[in-house]
Amino acid sequence: MKRTMIFSDFALLNPSVSLKKDVEYPFVPMDAITPGSRSVFVEKRIYTGGGTKFRSGDTLFARITPCLENGKIVQFRGSSGDVGFGSTEFFIFRAREEISDPDYIFYLALSDILRNPAEKSMSGTSGRQRADIASIRDLEVPAPPLPTQRKIAAILSVYVDLIENNTRRIAILEEMAQALYREWFVHFRFPCSEKKSMVESALGMIPEGWEVVRLGDVAYEKRRSVNPEAIDPETPYFGLEHLPRKSIALSEWGTAKEVQSTKLAFYKDEILFGKIRPYFHKVGVAPLNGVCSSDTIVILPKNDKYYGLVLSCVSSEDFVSYATRTSQGTKMPRANWDVLVKYPVVLPSEQMLTYFNNFIHDIVSQIQNLIFHNRNLRRTRDLLLPKLISGELDVEGLAIALDGDDDGVSVREEEGVMS
Repeated sequence: MKRTMIFSDFALLNPSVSLKKDVEYPFVPMDAITPGSRSVFVEKRIYTGGGTKFRSGDTLFARITPCLENGKIVQFRGSSGDVGFGSTEFFIFRAREEISDPDYIFYLALSDILRNPAEKSMSGTSGRQRADIASIRDLEVPAPPLPTQRKIAAILSVYVDLIENNTRRIAILEEMAQALYREWFVHFRFPCSEKKSMVESALGMIPEGWEVVRLGDVAYEKRRSVNPEAIDPETPYFGLEHLPRKSIALSEWGTAKEVQSTKLAFYKDEILFGKIRPYFHKVGVAPLNGVCSSDTIVILPKNDKYYGLVLSCVSSEDFVSYATRTSQGTKMPRANWDVLVKYPVVLPSEQMLTYFNNFIHDIVSQIQNLIFHNRNLRRTRDLLLPKLISGELDVEGLAIALDGDDDGVSVREEEGVMS
């Protein structure tokens, strides 16, 4: 018979953490979390009171719709003893000493064992529904011995570590693209730039042979309105909640069965710009065909040779700042394409344009390959997760090298090697 425990006896729920006001700590906003990733990029903020508080090893479990349904569940992985704070919309789970393992708690939180009852308990106004902690407090959960918990976590961590390595590679590729854009088109440090004379322009001094044009000269907005009843329910759907901040890598999406109003169709490699509250900096490249929120601007280059320049421009900090300054409305400001087209763009020589365009196309292709690799890894992990957590796949008889025992995870039977 598999061993179980009441969840609140197995783990600490929303444990207390002491933080000092006016001191800087790691902060985790909800929109920094990528579903499927274990760790999260944290920023530093001054603590002024409020928010959820946690320490290294704790699991952060989104309690609000649609974040919970989308799987926004991460582990705060600072140095030993590190503490931090974050959005008020988290439940915090902590392992109990000598009873539960922090990594096992994280994977348990990812499983339907906790997520399903939490989702079913949601109540409140539409769009702001929240889960009730009581729905999982007295839930019976699988509670194998600590060594078994650690084996389960070690197996699943192989997949998560690969996902996170790919995610870091995506971040490096994005930074390479933006760095080259800044060097060539902002600072004008490009190959053989020292041989180029600088001439006056509307933007100041630019290399001879280059010109200043408007964004509207090299790009346009494409609106393909589609009614919900005309959309296949399985069509990929990108709401604004699926667009990450400050990343062109769109790795998460829903399906059109969620759609209830007119949307916009787009095709692979087209640029999606979130126009509501543009300061959120939600700009990405479509990795496949689909539909998106009507509060998205679908941007295409007027000629493919402008693709790299247009993408780099509209995803840059300077352009997003311009979109923010010129947005219209107070509570829900929106960027206006008729205004954005006036943004000045420096157009280089044909040769430089071709070099840059090829470079950006290659970066985008690599990012998209990594996105789909990660989705496959998540799919495999998610197939294993319930079988391991429930005990359907028994790992008690396996010898697994855990952290500190070996350089990686090695799975063997006690009396022989597993194939």
